[in-house]
Amino acid sequence: MIPVLICALVSLSLAQNDLDILFPELEHSRTIYVTENGPKLSVAADQLKVVSRRGGNATLPCRIQRDQSLAPNRKMRVKWTKLTSDYLKEVDVFVAMDYHKRSYGSFHGRVHLLGSSPMDASLVITEITLEDYGRYKCEVIDGLEDGTVVVSLDLEGVVFPYFPRLGRYNLNFYDAERACREQDAIVASFDQLYEAWRGKLDWCNAGWLSDGTVQYPITTPREPCGGKNTVPGVRNYGLRDKEKNHYDVFCFTSHYKGRFYYLIHPSKLTYDEAVRACQKDGAQIAKVGQMYAAWKLLGYDRCDAGWLADGSVRYPITRPRRRCSPTEAAVRFNGFPDKKHKLYGVYCFKGHN
Repeated sequence: MIPVLICALVSLSLAQNDLDILFPELEHSRTIYVTENGPKLSVAADQLKVVSRRGGNATLPCRIQRDQSLAPNRKMRVKWTKLTSDYLKEVDVFVAMDYHKRSYGSFHGRVHLLGSSPMDASLVITEITLEDYGRYKCEVIDGLEDGTVVVSLDLEGVVFPYFPRLGRYNLNFYDAERACREQDAIVASFDQLYEAWRGKLDWCNAGWLSDGTVQYPITTPREPCGGKNTVPGVRNYGLRDKEKNHYDVFCFTSHYKGRFYYLIHPSKLTYDEAVRACQKDGAQIAKVGQMYAAWKLLGYDRCDAGWLADGSVRYPITRPRRRCSPTEAAVRFNGFPDKKHKLYGVYCFKGHN
């Protein structure tokens, strides 16, 4: 070890001598600093998450910070896109350059820049839909300079587990998307399911999420649900084949514009009679998502089992009491009875345009 160290020191000494010969004018005590100009343009948001509701409006903040040394540029470009769950695709939302402005797809006519100042690129979204939930990127390009910031749009709402009349574990991913849409909802995201779990959602059947994973929330560990000696949490089966694998689904819905109500009727109804009764009242038979929204967001409470559009029978309880969900507030599920049975009332929904 010592001979090797001596050899290294000799080599360093020879190298230093060579530098002294080649560059005799160098002062060994001098330190040379190399500096670069920082970015002359950046983009920032004063809040990274904005919360709204279906039918409402939201402003996604995006403020441009531009170095005064940059020459004025009328061709500075602002572009908003919506990020997808696989992070590889982006959906165009809005582009602006000088007086030229364009909105895209389902956002057409619903988005514009706030424009409170020349450096304000905040995006205003009106008449928010369930599909607007997600993450948005603001990108500003000014010549060779550019900057980006990502802002999340969250919605007030409720997550609910769903399976159709066929029974549990009968939905591939695309069936699950369709099933949620038919119940006035969308497939929930992991973040939405996680928040529902924090709110005490406990469900022992695995369901699709919007990112293609299959998961389920457990607040009270027990043997049939991953084991009673496990910790509470959201159980994750990981990514599954969207065509071949079949599970239930977790749906998400938000506020609605309309009236959800139990129709007072002199007699119990078959399913077909229930549909006609709502139509006669100027409404439609209600959907599962509308019942969950009324229950969770408006505190709707009714201890009468009633037909819903998917042929299921349910009733919403916010005030647990004897004979009406005595142990917890919940939407109670009576299954999918024979549609010819005259055993139930009906819940209707009357939309407001």
